[in-house]
Amino acid sequence: MLDDLTAAREQMALSLSFHIIFAVLGVGLPWLMLWARWQGLRRNDLLWTALARRWAKAAGILFAIGAVSGTVLSVEFGLLWPTFMERFGAALSLPFTLESFAFFLEAIFFGLYLYGWDRLSPKLHLACGIPVAISGMASALFVTTANAWMNGPIGLAKDANGKIVAAQPLGPFLAATAPPQLVHIAVAALMCTGLAVASVYATAMLRNSHKRDGYHRRGLAAGAALGLSVAPLQVLVGDWATRVVYNVQPAKFAAMEGVEHTRNGVPLRVGPLELPRMLSFLLHGDPDAQVRGMDAISAPDQPPQLITHLSFDVMIGAGTALVGLAVWAGYATWRYRRGGRHPTQRRWLLRALAVAGPAPFVALLAGWIVTEVGRQPWIVFQIMRTTEALTPRHGLAIYFYVTLAVYLMLSVALIAILRRIAAGPTPADVKLTDPAPHEHASAGSAIR
Repeated sequence: MLDDLTAAREQMALSLSFHIIFAVLGVGLPWLMLWARWQGLRRNDLLWTALARRWAKAAGILFAIGAVSGTVLSVEFGLLWPTFMERFGAALSLPFTLESFAFFLEAIFFGLYLYGWDRLSPKLHLACGIPVAISGMASALFVTTANAWMNGPIGLAKDANGKIVAAQPLGPFLAATAPPQLVHIAVAALMCTGLAVASVYATAMLRNSHKRDGYHRRGLAAGAALGLSVAPLQVLVGDWATRVVYNVQPAKFAAMEGVEHTRNGVPLRVGPLELPRMLSFLLHGDPDAQVRGMDAISAPDQPPQLITHLSFDVMIGAGTALVGLAVWAGYATWRYRRGGRHPTQRRWLLRALAVAGPAPFVALLAGWIVTEVGRQPWIVFQIMRTTEALTPRHGLAIYFYVTLAVYLMLSVALIAILRRIAAGPTPADVKLTDPAPHEHASAGSAIR
């Protein structure tokens, strides 16, 4: 049986992992949905419209799952960590309040979008999708500011005895850790969504050569273009975030990079590879510069080193592989435009795109392990320890096991629903209604 602290931490890790996987899809998919709808209207192309319809169904399911799992997380904060919420509620209230407004705005316009396909004019229907995409992204960013503040808290007022008596509501938006963490999660949402979509269509093409038609090509191209175009950007954002971690959370940085001792000319270690003096150079522009190691941190304040370092390596490895895939896909597209084979005729590229679907999610979860485990033993860095925030209630292991069972059932149901949506009839098998009747002829020719 798990002890109460371990059970509480594992339950938060489980809930966050479940929520973030489906949340990033719910954040990114409306942008693809909006793009497909716009392309369908701009080009009078029912294939793009068909993709927009199908992606809207999936986005609606993901929105519902994200809302439920996000509510569970909010409840768990008060249930498992009441002292944390009591002391720092003022700092977290503004981001969560703004997130609630964004959520309701997204829900309202999502309802209009889903039920307005055949009831609104095409342009008005397209316009209803814009607040959905913007609000979904804003909702994720508002929540992330709260986590960023926990990694680099500011705006805390203390009394004469040094006790914290107030937390400024604007603190989460002014923390040094907020900008890179916000950009990092936004780019991750787009990357995960794009490559997940591309993986679905790449897998379909590999299983059935007849599915290399215009409909599936559009789906593959849209997903791959979104996911792979932001992969190099994520590398730059990750470098920015790492530098901020070095300045704000030296213990986490030392664990991430596996720096045991403070010294000059520190090498960069990635898996079994070691590049001499490279870490010093990347941080300071000087290969002989000093880098703080774990020995500069007191033993009670050191985070778990092995899991933090391995998770960081997994994240870096997955990101590097995706950048390589982006270069490969770009080269294949360039060759096609010069008279070569279409990228969908390159089976190894399709295989790589199919395998790439889970890769950004692995990197995402590994990154959150670095963020959360690397902050330990603090729930609010250098302000409150995780043990101080824990509820005095006992028997928390029971909550964990019940939550695990519920999430397993939800996962099975969600996967079954998404598979059913993905396996639905193609545009050639169904009648797609649209106010512009002349689109039907162009769609038919495109299918053929």
